[in-house]
Amino acid sequence: MSGPVDLLHAMLSIPSPSGREDELARYLEKVMNDLGMAAGRDEAGNVIGDIGTGRGPVVMLLSHLDTVDRPLPARREGGRLVGRGAADAKGPLAAMISAAAARPSFPGTLRVVGAVEEERLSRGGEHLARTVPAPDALLVGEPSGWSRVVLGYKGKIDIGYRVARAATHSTNPAAKATEVAVAFWHDLLEALGPERDHGAFGLPAATLRGVHGDLTEARLDVDCRVPPGYDAEALAERLRARANGGEVTIVRHVPAVRRGRADPVVRAVSAAIRRHGGTPRPTLKTGTSDMNTVAPHWDVPMATYGPGDSSLDHSDEEHIEIAEFLKGVDVLTTALDELAATL
Repeated sequence: MSGPVDLLHAMLSIPSPSGREDELARYLEKVMNDLGMAAGRDEAGNVIGDIGTGRGPVVMLLSHLDTVDRPLPARREGGRLVGRGAADAKGPLAAMISAAAARPSFPGTLRVVGAVEEERLSRGGEHLARTVPAPDALLVGEPSGWSRVVLGYKGKIDIGYRVARAATHSTNPAAKATEVAVAFWHDLLEALGPERDHGAFGLPAATLRGVHGDLTEARLDVDCRVPPGYDAEALAERLRARANGGEVTIVRHVPAVRRGRADPVVRAVSAAIRRHGGTPRPTLKTGTSDMNTVAPHWDVPMATYGPGDSSLDHSDEEHIEIAEFLKGVDVLTTALDELAATL
C-alpha cells in the first residue's frame, strides 16, 4: 500500500453491500495493522483500529464499510476514482484511516471504525453505542465536500402499513386493499402537516419507498424524515387512528441531531479547512447518518466530515475527485492536531 489513493482504489475494488462487508473488513483489518494500528473486529463485524500514545483523550473516527447493492466497477478515470462507495462512504473512511495513520504520536487514542450496515438499520453503529464507552470526541465520516462541516442530520421514522380485505369482485363498490393503502398514504402526508419538504431541515417529508399488494392484501413501506424535536409518538397515534382496519408499525425511529458552531469538533474541522485555504461552510443535512445513531447514547462533541460529493451517493455516476480526496486527508490530519491541542 503506497498511499491514500491506492488504499481507496483497493477498497472500491472490494464489493461490500450491506450484510456482505466481511471481505472488506478483513482487508482493512490487515491494512490498519500494517499501518501501525492495533486493529481487530467486534461481534457485529465492525473493524476497529487504534493508534496513538494511549495517554489522553479518545477521538473516534467513525464511517461505514457498506454500500448500496448496486454494482459499479472500480476504475481510475483521469483525476477521479469511480466505484461504488467512492463518495458514500469509502472515500471518507479511507481518508480517516490515512489521517490517523499519519499521527502515531497523537496524545491519546485515535480510534478508527468501519461500521457495518449503515445503509440498512445501522446495526454496526448501534452495537458500538451499546458496547463501547463514549469517546471524548467523535468525527463521523460521510461525504460533505472538503470545505464543509456537517452540524446535523434530520431524523428518520421508518413506517410499515399492512391491510387486508375480503376477496370480492373488482366491480364491488367496497374498498379493496390496494385502495385502502393508497388512502392511508394520503392520510400519512396529511398527518405530517401542511408544510413538507425533503430539502428543508426544519420540515418533515415522506417517501413511499415500496408498494406491494392486490385486492385482498396490500403493504406500504414509508420513509419519513423529520426535524429536531419532532414528536414521533404523536405521529404514530395519528396514523393508527387513520389505519382503517390496517396495521401500522413503527419499524425504527432515529431522532434528528444538531450541533452548534461552537462544538469543539466543529471548530477543529473548521480551523483545519481554513489552514488548507478553504472557507468552512457549516451544513445541515436532510438525510441521516450514524451521527444520528450514536448521538442519543454519547453526549460528546461531534460533527461529520468527509471528502466527496453527497449528491452522487447511490448513483450510477458515483466517483470522487482525487484532488478533493487528498485535500480531505489533509484537513482531517490537521483537525486531529487541533483536537489534540483542544482536548
